[in-house]
Amino acid sequence: METEEPQAKQTLLLRGYDPAADSTAINQAGQILRGGGIVAIPTETVYGLAGNALDPSATGKIYAAKGRPSDNPLIVHIDRLEEWAPLVRELPEEALLLARKYWPGPLTIILPKSALVPDTTSGGLDTVAVRMPQDPVARGVIRAAGVPLAAPSANRSGSPSPTTWRHCVDDLWGRVDAILQSYDCRVGVESTVLSLCREADGRLCPRLLRPGAVTLEMLQGVLGEVTVDRGVLEHLEDGEKVRSPGMKYRHYAPSAEVLLVAGDREQYRAYLRENERPGEYAVCFEEDLPIVELPAFPYGRREDHAAQAREIFRLLRELDRLGAKKIYIHAPEKDGIGLAVYNRLVRAAAFHVVVLPEET
Repeated sequence: METEEPQAKQTLLLRGYDPAADSTAINQAGQILRGGGIVAIPTETVYGLAGNALDPSATGKIYAAKGRPSDNPLIVHIDRLEEWAPLVRELPEEALLLARKYWPGPLTIILPKSALVPDTTSGGLDTVAVRMPQDPVARGVIRAAGVPLAAPSANRSGSPSPTTWRHCVDDLWGRVDAILQSYDCRVGVESTVLSLCREADGRLCPRLLRPGAVTLEMLQGVLGEVTVDRGVLEHLEDGEKVRSPGMKYRHYAPSAEVLLVAGDREQYRAYLRENERPGEYAVCFEEDLPIVELPAFPYGRREDHAAQAREIFRLLRELDRLGAKKIYIHAPEKDGIGLAVYNRLVRAAAFHVVVLPEET
């Protein structure tokens, strides 16, 4: 279900680089949030659009500002571990093991929700997604607000996620109460989302719903077996219930058509030569630059998945600014953080992937 357009707001731009030096602005952001307003804040992953997670009116404003479908669940952000228990019906030992190892950090854990969490926050599900961000400004805002904060990415729904405060201004000025001006996000893709809900027989079934900087391999190191949900790499059918943000709808996409091209550098070069048209661009690895004839933007070396994660959303937005008609992206490998980058790109491409055959 789509939400109504919000009325135009007078948006404040607040300086929030350091919790101590910029405490006045951070406290002002907290006051806005306590009063039911919404504020774009930095996190280590991407900028988030924050509102009181326990207030249906505030979370409704988030959906409206983003133009986000209301059945797409929000992630709740906390500042201290003890704030978690009131939000869920149980805290299994596996969840605590992960939190002690990777919180604060880019890991979201889904558990059955308590009655404290409204349906508007959970997208109508009986579960809630919770994480403790690492960014000190984000943590300062949560403390100043005094409530858990629902904070999906601070962009218009479906567009590339914001990794700088300027992206938030581009997307949300006049739609939110305030934007915190702070450093660029150091991770660049949204948090890992892991479900720790039980099966009908009571067994815990760790399931990766969205990959991120806390990788599948890192999760397996703590939990052993972790199932990768088919929605990580496959298109879900219309009407299927999603359990995590970013699973179902066309996400992370610029205005241009995006095509993901999987193959080695010579295959990629040959494919571009056969298919390129005016107004088209390549997003490629640094190693590809000497052989690609289209206007090209590198998003890191082939093996540097962390750089790819930091750069990809910025580049997609830059290509929108340049008026690109079509973008050919050289697909990353699906290991480590590369799985997270591939997951975002396959959705930006609306699952349009060209897999070039290996030569025999």
